[in-house]
Amino acid sequence: MFKKSLLCGLVLSALSVGAFAQQAAAPASPLTGNMGLFSQYVFRGLTQTNAKPALQGGFDYAHASGLYIGTWASNISWLSDSSVYKSGGSLEVDVYGGYRSNIGSSDYTYDVGLLQYVYPGAVTTGSVKADTLEGYGALGWKFVSAKYSYSLQNNTFGVANSRGTSYLDLSANVPLGESGFTANLHYGRQSYKGKTGTTSNNTADSYSDYKVGATYALPKDFSVGAFYTGTRGAKTATYGTTSYPMFIGKSTGTVFVSKTF
Repeated sequence: MFKKSLLCGLVLSALSVGAFAQQAAAPASPLTGNMGLFSQYVFRGLTQTNAKPALQGGFDYAHASGLYIGTWASNISWLSDSSVYKSGGSLEVDVYGGYRSNIGSSDYTYDVGLLQYVYPGAVTTGSVKADTLEGYGALGWKFVSAKYSYSLQNNTFGVANSRGTSYLDLSANVPLGESGFTANLHYGRQSYKGKTGTTSNNTADSYSDYKVGATYALPKDFSVGAFYTGTRGAKTATYGTTSYPMFIGKSTGTVFVSKTF
């Protein structure tokens, strides 16, 4: 499994960062929050909730220097549904921090940081916890971004001996004039390293994912939207009925309502 979209896609991206509201005659607050109700939680093309609803939210603190920290959480079921976790496995908590800024006075931006995924619970004998630490770097221009995440621990999302696993995220969130709509486009590539026994993790676990959707801005910082996601190369032996009650990488649609504050 994998997760993060987090919150930049939804909140995706992966990682998750709150929107900053500007108010007349008052500076924007460095502390922001976000919350959302989704028909399911999809992370890197894989449903994390067995196609069932997810309640998500988080907080971010951004210093004027460009430094930021934040946390985000969602219910999940991909671990409790599998044979990996004997207890728990129903919650994901992300903690992250980094630095972001514009390049000079241009519209180009960069962002570097660390993101820790935490999945509370106890694993069965012979299994490994899914907790994962990734370092990331991103470049952006207006509504287009490219982000590269690199696993710094050996058991990336529960895959043993997988240090050096990476994820490439190419995204575009294109405003459609002044209609209030934004088109959301994404392509990603999850590439696993190492071996589990004699099996290559790359052969067994690597895949690509895509997303096409739209978001509509409502008053009072609410948004509604829908998106369609799918995978290419995700094997049913890894992400299917041998470990889960369904193939978690199948093409699927999701709707949501969210708010920033």
